[in-house]
Amino acid sequence: MNTSASTALTAPLLALGPADWFNLFLYYMSLSLLAVGGAIATAPDMHRFLVERQAWLTDPQFNASIAIAQAAPGPNVLFIALLGWNVGINAGGPGMAGWLLGALGMAVCMLGVMLPSSLLTWLATRWGHRNRERRGVRAFKQGMAPVVIGLLLATSWVLARAHGGPATAWPLWLLSAVTVVLVWRTRLHLLWMLAAGAVLGAVGWV
Repeated sequence: MNTSASTALTAPLLALGPADWFNLFLYYMSLSLLAVGGAIATAPDMHRFLVERQAWLTDPQFNASIAIAQAAPGPNVLFIALLGWNVGINAGGPGMAGWLLGALGMAVCMLGVMLPSSLLTWLATRWGHRNRERRGVRAFKQGMAPVVIGLLLATSWVLARAHGGPATAWPLWLLSAVTVVLVWRTRLHLLWMLAAGAVLGAVGWV
């Protein structure tokens, strides 16, 4: 990793007090109730809060957290744990303090994002199953589909624009467009596309 990339993946040491951790917990609790279509659909708002408003993470840290979680096996909500981990690392710095605060960041973020949505999903699923034939329930399910698609497109835009516009980073945008077509028109497994993207990045083509 060259020097500039290394610098971009670090952030100045943060001074986070108990109120800041509590605000982070409350933020993820509120965001949990808006995570329609999965936690990844709320990534644009997480970017606004963590990177643009609070400056607790850098753009490369935010993008790397999502990319690593998506490439790893398991639920994609794990990227929130990585975001919390990086906030803690930025607060504690290198060494044991950073590791402890990183673990605290993971716990705060995951508990905040999982608790309300899990309870709501459990209650709503039971109610929806009992009333699945109601017109309002069917209309709600159909109406949420375009909302979810819009949120996922917004997430893609936030991740792509961090690397530059189409004029300056055209290989990346071209690769993104090709990937969209492959996902849409073929049954090629996502792991092959992730591997191809990793190879292209490693050789410096994107």
